[in-house]
Amino acid sequence: MKPKKKLGSYPGILITVSLTVALFLIGFCGWVAFSSKELIRYVKQNIEVQAYLDRDLSEATIDSLKQVLSTLPELENESEVSSIKFISADDAAATFLKETNENYQDILGDNPFRDAFTLKVKEEVLSEGELALFKRKVEQIKGVYEVDYAKDFVNGITENANKAYLVMSAIVLIFLIATILLINNTIKLALYSQRFIIRTMQLVGATNAFVQKPFITKGLIQGFIAGLIASALLVLTQQLALRQLEGLSLIQNQTMMGVVILILLILGPMIGLVSTFQSISRYLNVDLDDLY
Repeated sequence: MKPKKKLGSYPGILITVSLTVALFLIGFCGWVAFSSKELIRYVKQNIEVQAYLDRDLSEATIDSLKQVLSTLPELENESEVSSIKFISADDAAATFLKETNENYQDILGDNPFRDAFTLKVKEEVLSEGELALFKRKVEQIKGVYEVDYAKDFVNGITENANKAYLVMSAIVLIFLIATILLINNTIKLALYSQRFIIRTMQLVGATNAFVQKPFITKGLIQGFIAGLIASALLVLTQQLALRQLEGLSLIQNQTMMGVVILILLILGPMIGLVSTFQSISRYLNVDLDDLY
Protein backbone atom coordinates (compact mmCIF):
# COMPACT_ATOMS: atom_id res chain seq x y z
CA MET A 1 0.00 0.00 0.00
CA LYS A 2 1.46 3.33 -1.03
CA PRO A 3 1.98 5.85 1.77
CA LYS A 4 -0.23 8.91 1.67
CA LYS A 5 1.38 11.90 0.06
CA LYS A 6 1.11 14.97 2.26
CA LEU A 7 0.49 18.42 0.88
CA GLY A 8 3.82 20.18 0.41
CA SER A 9 5.82 16.94 0.55
CA TYR A 10 8.12 17.12 -2.45
CA PRO A 11 11.86 16.44 -2.86
CA GLY A 12 13.55 19.63 -1.68
CA ILE A 13 17.19 18.55 -1.87
CA LEU A 14 17.66 20.05 -5.32
CA ILE A 15 16.29 23.41 -4.17
CA THR A 16 18.38 23.41 -0.97
CA VAL A 17 21.58 22.51 -2.81
CA SER A 18 20.97 25.03 -5.60
CA LEU A 19 20.10 27.77 -3.13
CA THR A 20 23.17 26.93 -1.03
CA VAL A 21 25.46 27.20 -4.06
CA ALA A 22 23.85 30.47 -5.14
CA LEU A 23 24.06 31.96 -1.65
CA PHE A 24 27.66 30.85 -1.26
CA LEU A 25 28.63 32.47 -4.55
CA ILE A 26 26.73 35.63 -3.59
CA GLY A 27 28.50 35.66 -0.23
CA PHE A 28 31.84 34.97 -1.88
CA CYS A 29 31.33 37.92 -4.22
CA GLY A 30 30.41 40.06 -1.24
CA TRP A 31 33.52 38.96 0.65
CA VAL A 32 35.73 39.66 -2.35
CA ALA A 33 34.08 43.07 -2.81
CA PHE A 34 34.61 44.02 0.84
CA SER A 35 38.19 42.69 0.75
CA SER A 36 38.83 44.71 -2.41
CA LYS A 37 37.44 47.79 -0.71
CA GLU A 38 39.73 47.23 2.28
CA LEU A 39 42.68 46.67 -0.09
CA ILE A 40 41.97 49.93 -1.89
CA ARG A 41 41.65 51.66 1.46
CA TYR A 42 44.95 50.14 2.62
CA VAL A 43 46.69 51.23 -0.58
CA LYS A 44 45.20 54.71 -0.37
CA GLN A 45 46.42 55.07 3.19
CA ASN A 46 49.95 54.62 1.89
CA ILE A 47 49.61 57.17 -0.91
CA GLU A 48 51.56 60.29 -0.07
CA VAL A 49 51.61 63.77 -1.50
CA GLN A 50 55.04 65.36 -1.98
CA ALA A 51 55.40 69.08 -1.34
CA TYR A 52 58.77 70.19 -2.79
CA LEU A 53 60.26 73.32 -1.26
CA ASP A 54 62.13 76.29 -2.66
CA ARG A 55 65.90 76.00 -2.56
CA ASP A 56 68.11 77.47 0.14
CA LEU A 57 65.39 77.79 2.76
CA SER A 58 66.64 78.25 6.31
CA GLU A 59 65.94 75.66 8.99
CA ALA A 60 63.65 78.12 10.78
CA THR A 61 61.66 78.69 7.57
CA ILE A 62 61.30 74.94 7.06
CA ASP A 63 60.04 74.51 10.63
CA SER A 64 57.59 77.35 10.07
CA LEU A 65 56.37 75.69 6.87
CA LYS A 66 55.84 72.44 8.75
CA GLN A 67 53.67 74.25 11.28
CA VAL A 68 51.58 75.80 8.49
CA LEU A 69 51.15 72.46 6.71
CA SER A 70 50.18 70.66 9.93
CA THR A 71 47.13 72.93 10.25
CA LEU A 72 45.66 71.78 6.93
CA PRO A 73 42.33 70.01 7.57
CA GLU A 74 42.94 67.58 4.70
CA LEU A 75 45.82 65.85 6.53
CA GLU A 76 45.35 62.57 8.33
CA ASN A 77 45.18 63.16 12.05
CA GLU A 78 46.08 59.73 13.42
CA SER A 79 48.16 60.25 16.54
CA GLU A 80 50.24 57.09 16.13
CA VAL A 81 51.41 58.00 12.63
CA SER A 82 52.84 61.36 11.68
CA SER A 83 51.00 62.95 8.75
CA ILE A 84 54.02 65.09 7.83
CA LYS A 85 57.52 63.82 7.20
CA PHE A 86 60.49 65.93 6.15
CA ILE A 87 62.95 64.55 3.59
CA SER A 88 66.06 66.59 2.95
CA ALA A 89 67.62 66.89 -0.49
CA ASP A 90 70.64 64.90 0.71
CA ASP A 91 68.45 62.06 2.00
CA ALA A 92 66.55 61.98 -1.30
CA ALA A 93 69.83 61.82 -3.22
CA ALA A 94 71.11 58.98 -1.00
CA THR A 95 67.89 57.01 -1.53
CA PHE A 96 68.09 57.54 -5.30
CA LEU A 97 71.70 56.32 -5.35
CA LYS A 98 70.79 53.24 -3.31
CA GLU A 99 67.83 52.30 -5.51
CA THR A 100 69.39 52.99 -8.93
CA ASN A 101 73.11 52.67 -8.19
CA GLU A 102 73.65 55.73 -10.40
CA ASN A 103 75.64 58.65 -9.09
CA TYR A 104 74.01 61.89 -10.18
CA GLN A 105 77.17 63.86 -9.34
CA ASP A 106 79.06 62.18 -12.19
CA ILE A 107 76.57 63.68 -14.65
CA LEU A 108 75.13 66.82 -13.09
CA GLY A 109 77.79 67.71 -10.58
CA ASP A 110 75.16 69.09 -8.21
CA ASN A 111 72.30 67.73 -6.17
CA PRO A 112 69.14 68.06 -8.33
CA PHE A 113 66.80 67.09 -5.52
CA ARG A 114 64.90 69.47 -3.29
CA ASP A 115 63.91 69.40 0.34
CA ALA A 116 60.37 68.09 0.60
CA PHE A 117 57.54 67.21 2.93
CA THR A 118 55.56 64.02 2.39
CA LEU A 119 51.94 64.51 3.42
CA LYS A 120 49.44 61.80 4.35
CA VAL A 121 45.96 63.01 3.53
CA LYS A 122 42.57 61.70 4.64
CA GLU A 123 40.91 58.92 2.66
CA GLU A 124 38.06 61.17 1.49
CA VAL A 125 40.62 63.49 -0.13
CA LEU A 126 42.14 60.64 -2.17
CA SER A 127 40.19 61.28 -5.35
CA GLU A 128 41.39 63.05 -8.48
CA GLY A 129 39.23 66.13 -7.98
CA GLU A 130 39.98 66.56 -4.27
CA LEU A 131 43.71 65.94 -4.73
CA ALA A 132 43.86 68.53 -7.52
CA LEU A 133 42.26 71.11 -5.23
CA PHE A 134 44.63 70.16 -2.40
CA LYS A 135 47.61 70.45 -4.75
CA ARG A 136 46.67 74.00 -5.76
CA LYS A 137 46.01 74.95 -2.16
CA VAL A 138 49.43 73.80 -0.94
CA GLU A 139 51.27 75.34 -3.89
CA GLN A 140 49.93 78.74 -2.84
CA ILE A 141 51.82 78.51 0.46
CA LYS A 142 54.96 80.61 0.43
CA GLY A 143 58.08 78.46 0.30
CA VAL A 144 56.43 75.54 -1.53
CA TYR A 145 57.87 75.12 -5.01
CA GLU A 146 55.66 72.31 -6.35
CA VAL A 147 53.25 69.59 -5.18
CA ASP A 148 53.15 66.18 -6.79
CA TYR A 149 51.35 62.86 -6.29
CA ALA A 150 50.79 59.61 -8.19
CA LYS A 151 47.97 60.93 -10.37
CA ASP A 152 47.72 57.96 -12.75
CA PHE A 153 47.86 55.51 -9.85
CA VAL A 154 44.99 57.22 -8.03
CA ASN A 155 42.88 57.31 -11.20
CA GLY A 156 43.65 53.64 -11.89
CA ILE A 157 42.55 52.56 -8.42
CA THR A 158 39.23 54.42 -8.69
CA GLU A 159 38.43 53.16 -12.20
CA ASN A 160 39.35 49.53 -11.48
CA ALA A 161 37.40 49.56 -8.21
CA ASN A 162 34.26 50.80 -9.98
CA LYS A 163 34.63 48.13 -12.69
CA ALA A 164 35.12 45.40 -10.09
CA TYR A 165 32.01 46.45 -8.16
CA LEU A 166 29.94 46.47 -11.37
CA VAL A 167 31.11 42.95 -12.28
CA MET A 168 30.37 41.68 -8.76
CA SER A 169 26.90 43.22 -8.84
CA ALA A 170 26.16 41.62 -12.22
CA ILE A 171 27.29 38.19 -10.98
CA VAL A 172 25.15 38.46 -7.83
CA LEU A 173 22.12 39.51 -9.90
CA ILE A 174 22.59 36.58 -12.30
CA PHE A 175 22.76 34.07 -9.47
CA LEU A 176 19.68 35.55 -7.81
CA ILE A 177 17.64 35.36 -11.02
CA ALA A 178 18.85 31.82 -11.80
CA THR A 179 18.03 30.64 -8.28
CA ILE A 180 14.54 32.17 -8.29
CA LEU A 181 13.76 30.62 -11.70
CA LEU A 182 14.97 27.22 -10.52
CA ILE A 183 12.86 27.37 -7.36
CA ASN A 184 9.81 28.51 -9.35
CA ASN A 185 10.12 25.61 -11.78
CA THR A 186 10.64 23.08 -8.97
CA ILE A 187 7.61 24.37 -7.05
CA LYS A 188 5.49 24.20 -10.20
CA LEU A 189 6.49 20.57 -10.72
CA ALA A 190 5.72 19.83 -7.08
CA LEU A 191 2.30 21.44 -7.40
CA TYR A 192 1.60 19.52 -10.58
CA SER A 193 2.49 16.23 -8.89
CA GLN A 194 0.05 17.09 -6.09
CA ARG A 195 -2.69 18.53 -8.27
CA PHE A 196 -5.22 15.85 -7.21
CA ILE A 197 -4.67 16.61 -3.52
CA ILE A 198 -5.01 20.34 -4.19
CA ARG A 199 -8.14 19.75 -6.31
CA THR A 200 -9.77 17.64 -3.60
CA MET A 201 -8.92 20.14 -0.83
CA GLN A 202 -10.28 23.05 -2.85
CA LEU A 203 -13.50 21.14 -3.56
CA VAL A 204 -14.09 20.70 0.17
CA GLY A 205 -13.52 24.41 0.81
CA ALA A 206 -9.78 24.75 1.51
CA THR A 207 -8.58 28.31 1.02
CA ASN A 208 -5.51 29.25 -1.00
CA ALA A 209 -3.77 30.29 2.22
CA PHE A 210 -4.29 26.79 3.66
CA VAL A 211 -2.83 25.19 0.53
CA GLN A 212 0.09 27.61 0.45
CA LYS A 213 1.09 27.22 4.10
CA PRO A 214 3.02 23.89 3.92
CA PHE A 215 4.85 24.96 0.76
CA ILE A 216 5.82 28.35 2.21
CA THR A 217 6.93 26.76 5.50
CA LYS A 218 9.12 24.32 3.63
CA GLY A 219 10.52 27.14 1.49
CA LEU A 220 11.48 29.10 4.61
CA ILE A 221 13.17 26.08 6.20
CA GLN A 222 15.06 25.25 3.01
CA GLY A 223 16.20 28.86 2.67
CA PHE A 224 17.40 29.01 6.28
CA ILE A 225 19.30 25.72 5.98
CA ALA A 226 20.85 26.90 2.71
CA GLY A 227 21.87 30.17 4.39
CA LEU A 228 23.53 28.31 7.28
CA ILE A 229 25.44 25.95 5.00
CA ALA A 230 26.50 28.79 2.67
CA SER A 231 27.71 30.86 5.65
CA ALA A 232 29.71 27.92 7.01
CA LEU A 233 31.30 27.31 3.59
CA LEU A 234 32.13 31.01 3.26
CA VAL A 235 33.84 31.12 6.67
CA LEU A 236 35.76 27.93 5.82
CA THR A 237 36.85 29.44 2.50
CA GLN A 238 38.02 32.61 4.24
CA GLN A 239 40.06 30.67 6.80
CA LEU A 240 41.69 28.54 4.10
CA ALA A 241 42.53 31.67 2.10
CA LEU A 242 44.04 33.34 5.18
CA ARG A 243 46.32 30.35 5.71
CA GLN A 244 47.41 30.16 2.09
CA LEU A 245 47.74 33.86 1.19
CA GLU A 246 50.24 35.81 3.23
CA GLY A 247 49.16 39.35 4.04
CA LEU A 248 45.48 38.70 3.32
CA SER A 249 44.69 39.24 7.00
CA LEU A 250 45.70 42.91 6.61
CA ILE A 251 42.64 43.62 4.46
CA GLN A 252 40.08 41.56 6.39
CA ASN A 253 37.23 43.36 8.09
CA GLN A 254 35.47 40.96 10.46
CA THR A 255 32.56 43.37 10.92
CA MET A 256 31.90 43.35 7.18
CA MET A 257 32.25 39.55 7.15
CA GLY A 258 29.59 39.38 9.85
CA VAL A 259 27.35 41.60 7.73
CA VAL A 260 27.78 39.26 4.73
CA ILE A 261 26.86 36.23 6.86
CA LEU A 262 23.82 38.04 8.28
CA ILE A 263 22.71 38.94 4.74
CA LEU A 264 22.99 35.28 3.68
CA LEU A 265 20.94 34.12 6.69
CA ILE A 266 18.24 36.66 5.81
CA LEU A 267 18.44 36.29 2.04
CA GLY A 268 18.07 32.48 2.09
CA PRO A 269 14.65 32.34 3.82
CA MET A 270 13.54 35.46 1.94
CA ILE A 271 14.28 33.90 -1.46
CA GLY A 272 12.58 30.68 -0.37
CA LEU A 273 9.52 32.56 0.86
CA VAL A 274 9.12 34.95 -2.08
CA SER A 275 9.81 32.35 -4.78
CA THR A 276 7.50 29.77 -3.23
CA PHE A 277 4.69 32.27 -2.62
CA GLN A 278 4.96 33.65 -6.15
CA SER A 279 4.91 30.19 -7.75
CA ILE A 280 1.98 28.92 -5.68
CA SER A 281 -0.09 32.08 -6.11
CA ARG A 282 0.36 32.00 -9.87
CA TYR A 283 -0.44 28.30 -10.00
CA LEU A 284 -3.52 28.45 -7.77
CA ASN A 285 -4.99 31.32 -9.75
CA VAL A 286 -5.20 29.07 -12.80
CA ASP A 287 -8.59 27.53 -13.55
CA LEU A 288 -9.05 24.25 -11.66
CA ASP A 289 -9.60 22.31 -14.87
CA ASP A 290 -6.21 23.44 -16.11
CA LEU A 291 -4.57 21.62 -13.18
CA TYR A 292 -5.15 18.43 -15.17
